[in-house]
Amino acid sequence: MESGNHNGGSAAKFPAIKFTKLFINGEFRDAVSGKTFETIDPRNGEVIGRIAEGDKEDVDLAVKAARQAFDHGPWPRFSGAERARLIHKFADLIEEHVEELAALDAMDGGKLFLWGKLTDIPVTAGHFRYYAGAADKIHGEVLKMTRPSMFGYTLKEPIGVVGHIIPWNFPSIMFAMKVAPALAAGCTMVVKPAEQTPLSALFYAHLAKQAGIPDGVINVVTGFGPTAGAAITSHMDIEKVSFTGSTEVGRKVMQAAATSNLKAVSLELGGKSPLLIFDDADVDKAADLALLGNFYNKGEICVASSRVFVQEGIYDALAKKLVEKVKGWTVGDPFDPTARQGPQVDKRQFEKVLSYIDDGKQEGATLLTGGNAIGNKGYFIEPTIFADVTDGMKIYQDEIFGPVMSLMKFKTVEEAIELANNTRYGLAAGVVSRDIDLVNTVSRSIKAGAIWVNCYIAFDVDCPYGGYKMSGIGRDSGLDALYSYLHVKSVVTPLHNSPWL
Repeated sequence: MESGNHNGGSAAKFPAIKFTKLFINGEFRDAVSGKTFETIDPRNGEVIGRIAEGDKEDVDLAVKAARQAFDHGPWPRFSGAERARLIHKFADLIEEHVEELAALDAMDGGKLFLWGKLTDIPVTAGHFRYYAGAADKIHGEVLKMTRPSMFGYTLKEPIGVVGHIIPWNFPSIMFAMKVAPALAAGCTMVVKPAEQTPLSALFYAHLAKQAGIPDGVINVVTGFGPTAGAAITSHMDIEKVSFTGSTEVGRKVMQAAATSNLKAVSLELGGKSPLLIFDDADVDKAADLALLGNFYNKGEICVASSRVFVQEGIYDALAKKLVEKVKGWTVGDPFDPTARQGPQVDKRQFEKVLSYIDDGKQEGATLLTGGNAIGNKGYFIEPTIFADVTDGMKIYQDEIFGPVMSLMKFKTVEEAIELANNTRYGLAAGVVSRDIDLVNTVSRSIKAGAIWVNCYIAFDVDCPYGGYKMSGIGRDSGLDALYSYLHVKSVVTPLHNSPWL
């Protein structure tokens, strides 16, 4: 593979850091403690800025503002059309600031600036537009009661104050996936972005204020998971928590929700997704899908197809093709338009990925390509492909969240299905074949929330997204997400002069 510029040479594209404080009740303010933390440029390990470090007291203030906005403010009482108008205006402002937002995520999280500009930020705006379109279409239904003397109907009402805890790998898209449906439903909220990537969330809060979304509806508390995040999950005045992150932390979120006020939870957690490539696949196209599934966003994606199973008839040809294609894979500065892969998000993640690569070598997997850090500054890692991986190896079982592919061989369809399901996760899977009967059989047999056929990472705002098994509970995206922020209330009355007992 090729290496690009790793020295931060594109610093001229950096926007000024405008917002570093907590956003509570429509105002930017310091943390109650006055504490701050550093946010780091993963290209070089240098400090970008100091961000307010929110804690329990700050979460209390944010929840109080959200509670007031929900119980007494206009947002839940607006018509759906009025909420839609302001959400569309919010989307307009996001589109007006595409370059600045893409740059913030590139400098804060190592994400490719060009991809952010062409994909992440437009998708973010698109989520707000999608749910704006749904805001005036929330309605219950008339019930056909079994008792003819009764008339019944349902109402769908906003669940209340929501806590959103979002991850660092897609800070903009995940902000929209959580915030947009909750806004459309009429909820108010407290958002905690990941401590690694707080900058864009604060910018979105500023744009929401400009769009006219009332004070207290969106509050952003930056800080750390064990403090600010824990305060959100255990808060008695929050009715629902939506969390995306690791399965380990997801357990703690669920426990806190259960032991506080039994709040509702949505959890999108870890993954170890299989990609099954059958003998009739086009080897060139299959290789492209495998590379996309493993190295997109430098492997920092929950649905990474990090277990690639290839039928024995094309295994050798595909392995050769993968190595050949990776040679032209440029790793470098995310502001370089020729780069295909930027740095890992921070030093901790960088060292974790390298540790798993060492495990793969020591446990007997065959290293086909990559396996090393690049340069002596920043958190760059070569795209890495292992062959001869077995199910007892750590790189087979654990979510690595980095540019590491495990390549395995299978003989029969039945074996492929068994291998695919041999994991505690069930987030996504890919199937590559021209045989529609085979595709249908495999798709129905794999225990995962999303099955992508002859494609991969095929997300769409209209398509529900979530996992089976230890990959989580509930769904983001689509109308399923909107409904998760709504209570269903049944209203029953007796018909005039009809006995009801």
